Formats: sequence, C-alpha cells, structure tokens
Amino acid sequence: MPRELVHAPDHDRNRSLGWLGAAWIEHFCVHGPGDVQGDPVELDDEFAGFLLDAYAHNPHGRRLYSRAALVRPKGRAKSELAGHVGLFDALGPSRFAGWASGGEVFVWRDFVYRYTRGEPMGRPLVYPYVRCLATEETQTGNTYDVIHHNLEHGPIGDDLPSDAVGLTRVLLPDGGEIVPSTASSSAKDGGKESLAIFDEPHLYVTPELRRMFRTVDRNLRKRRDADPWALLTSTMYQPGEDSVLEAVDRQAQAIREGRARAARLLWDHREAPAEVDLTDLDSVVAALAEVYGPAAAWMDLPGIVRDEFWDLTKDVADARRYFFNQRTAAHTAWSSAPEWDACHRPDTTPFAEGDEIALFFDGSAGDDATGLVAVRLDDGHAAVLHVDERPPGTAGKTWRVDRAAADLAVRRAFDRFDVLGFAADIREFESYVDTWGQEFGKRLLIDASTGKYRHPVAFDMRVRTAEFTAATERTLADIRQKTLSHDGDLRLRRHVLNARRAPNRHGVSIAKEGRDSPHKIDLAVCLIGARLVRRLVLASEKYQRRKRRSRRVTVLR
Repeated sequence: MPRELVHAPDHDRNRSLGWLGAAWIEHFCVHGPGDVQGDPVELDDEFAGFLLDAYAHNPHGRRLYSRAALVRPKGRAKSELAGHVGLFDALGPSRFAGWASGGEVFVWRDFVYRYTRGEPMGRPLVYPYVRCLATEETQTGNTYDVIHHNLEHGPIGDDLPSDAVGLTRVLLPDGGEIVPSTASSSAKDGGKESLAIFDEPHLYVTPELRRMFRTVDRNLRKRRDADPWALLTSTMYQPGEDSVLEAVDRQAQAIREGRARAARLLWDHREAPAEVDLTDLDSVVAALAEVYGPAAAWMDLPGIVRDEFWDLTKDVADARRYFFNQRTAAHTAWSSAPEWDACHRPDTTPFAEGDEIALFFDGSAGDDATGLVAVRLDDGHAAVLHVDERPPGTAGKTWRVDRAAADLAVRRAFDRFDVLGFAADIREFESYVDTWGQEFGKRLLIDASTGKYRHPVAFDMRVRTAEFTAATERTLADIRQKTLSHDGDLRLRRHVLNARRAPNRHGVSIAKEGRDSPHKIDLAVCLIGARLVRRLVLASEKYQRRKRRSRRVTVLR
C-alpha cells in the first residue's frame, strides 16, 4: 500500500483555506537553513495537496481536522513545510471568515488573493500561539529554525521590531507568540495553543515525551473560537516502541476499519512498494522515486541506495524505515508489514458461492476478539468472514462478544460455501462447538480433533500446542515465500502485525505482546488454523477420492 490516506467522510478540498494558505506561503516564505536557504518557496503538488487537506472545513465553517499527520521519508523537507504552516497560522489569514460569493479580495501588504465562489475566506487569528515541540533541551528544533530564519531574513519579518525574534520566542506584533518547547518547558506552561507542531513524533518514546504530547494536545481543547489543531510531521516509527506516532497510526487504522467513533484525524502516509529487489539498483531507485514523489527530482537516490541500503555497517531494516518509510517489524514481531503486504492479491477472484473452503474459529467471551477466517482449498486464498472485538474506548469488563452473531457467521459460511474442513477452539465457546459438530460434522472430510474429544470440529489450543506451533512456522514460511495470498483486509493485517514470536519447546508460535495488551491477534490465529485445516483436507484420502470422482465425471462429459 504505497499511499495511506484517512479523510473525514465529508472531506472536500473546495472547502479549504489551503488554497489561500498555499498562495500566502509561496508569496512570503523562503527556504530555511540548507542548500537552498533564502530561495522563495514553490510548493510541489503533494505538499500543496496536504495543505488543502489540513485546512479543509465542514459546511458550517469549522475545521474538519483537529490533528493532521504527514508521514514521509527522511529528507523530504517535512519540518520545513511545518515551519511554513506555522508562519501562515500565526501571521496569515488562517481562520474561517465566511463563504465567498466570488470576487472578494484579501489584501495584506503586497499580497492580493481573489476568492472563487463557495471558497472559505480567511482572517488572521486573534492572539495566535504556535508551539513547536522539540525532543531535547539543547535544541530548538528544525521547525522553529525555519520560522526563525524566515522572520530574521525573509520578507515576512520586514515589519517586526528588531527584538521581536529570538532563539527562545517570537513576539508577534498584534499579540501572540511562536515558541519552541521541550518536555519540561511545555509542562510548566498554562497552555494557550492555537497550533501545536509535533516534529518527528516517532522519537517520542520516553514517558516525558509522551506526557508532553498529551499535555499540549489537551491544551488545544481550550480555545474553541481559535479552532486549534495539531500538526505532526514525521518519518515512520519503529513498531513496538509505543511512540506517539505509533499511537496515532493505531487511531488512523481504527478509523479506516470503522472501529473509531472519533474521526477528526487526517493521516497521510506514503511508503515504498512492499516488494522490492534490494540487490538491484534500478529497482531500489524506482521504489525511492515512488515514496519521495515530487522530491525525487532533487534527491540523490542512487546515493541513498549505496550509502544506506548497501552499506554493510548499517541495518537494512533502518533503511527501510527511514527511506522507504515502511513500518518495519518490532524486534519480537512474527511478521512484518512489507512481508504481509507483498502477499496481497487484489486481482484474485473473490470467494464465490459454492467454493470449497476450510474454516477456523477462535472465540472469546470478553476482552479478546472473536474471529472466523476462511481459506480456499484450490489456491489457499484467505478472507475474514467474521470478527467481533471490543470497540476502542469501551470498558473490557463490561463489553461482551455477540455469541449469536458468531454462530450466525458460521452457519452462513456453511450455507454459502462447500466447507470441507472446520476447526474451532473450544475455549469460551464449548457449547457452540458441540452444536456445530453435531449439525455440520458429517459434511466435513476430516475430523479436526484428536485425543480426548474425538469431535469433528473441536480444536483445543491448550493441549495441541505442538501442532499449532508447527502450523505457525509453516504459515510464516508461506508468507515469506509469497505462497499465501489475502484480499488486503485491514483487520486481518492489523492482527497479523500485532502478533509476536512466542518460543516454546516445540518451536516458535505466536502470542500477544503482553497478557493485558489491547492489541489483538485472534484473526492471525484463525489464519494459521485455517491453513492447517486446509492442509489436512488436501492430504486426506476422502478429498483425494472426491477429486478422482470429479475428474472421471468431467471426462465422461
């Protein structure tokens, strides 16, 4: 998935102050410290589009997004864009002032902007307070450096008093401030932010930095008339570090899946393709060109390949994260996002009525998820047929799985498909598993259970550790060899990427990252189980006889 975009349902770029913001930035702003320092800014299409999205409004003239995240590879000038946004928010017409009839004009100094019909008009904010967050006490941060350079050396600072711009604070002429901030200084402030800029929140991994984010983010709720918001600009996070960016990504994924009630997040993440031949220069350069977008024209892409991907003193996983902008695997992860995404087959025929399938069910009473995954017999393609998990923000002790819905999902699967193999973990759903065995057992080609139960469906995960561990290792090998395919279901993807390696005396199985972890893996369990059941069916004598009869009928016809 080279591009991930999370927008509000009523998102409309025609209702955005970003058109005005882009024109204002290109008129007044210059590049900050670097090779093109002091040159006028010309926004590329991608960054201009992000401005349109970030400043989108609803039909009532309120901001659509209270939080906007731009996630791009290292060197993409994200911090510089954040600095330019900070200048526009502090000094420009960055707040809603009504809808244009067409032809109205905004004038400030030598800047003239003519509105089109239906476009939101802008006004300067009363007492802007822009906070630029840095990670260390000893630095002001790249974003504030851009702001400081523009106010010291660019045209936007021409009318400011000589003592207005400092290394620790900018005092705005009509009231308001722009301040760099760290974990300790933000905690001491009362908080009047109209815009908070969090640069590189993938680095916010310590308790102090997480508290800083929460404190400043809460401050943004204080000034309703200012319509405050947060801007996050970052390279991709290291999974498992529980950074602020990882938490925001979880919110974005919940919105994409329809699990989150709060949807005022704009998430814009671009990454390289999942499958790239890292030994081929042209392939890696092409992948970098895709992730860098318009910036590829001025980046030394072959140099990045040689110095980051092929330098034996460096970790390729780090290169993937920083330059491919991919979610690499946590240290204990079972599989990685690039591995899983490379198995996505969007052109594969979806499941159809009457398809021969194998099923696996994993149930829970409360906090864990309940899922049902199917794998097609002929090609091994996987799909989620049912999942029920606690919605974000609900109490685990009071929420309960809808058992009737799970039962209905199993029954529908048997109605729609030719189910030749079915196994279900008996824990929490033992009475249902017994009923399913009685009603559907005779239709199955294999007996899923062994030992104590002698039951056509029951699969006790507590006593079949060795068998499930072997199935886990086989499934991971299939993922890495790309002999497994799936339909891109985001819920299954999340559960697979949540799974952690769990060594035992039989090999390496999977588990949650911690017993009380809210990050579920039940669909990954179902996938492994369904592929195990499929292999048992394919190897069974009953299935072989069935296939031989089918071939004889075909020949006779």
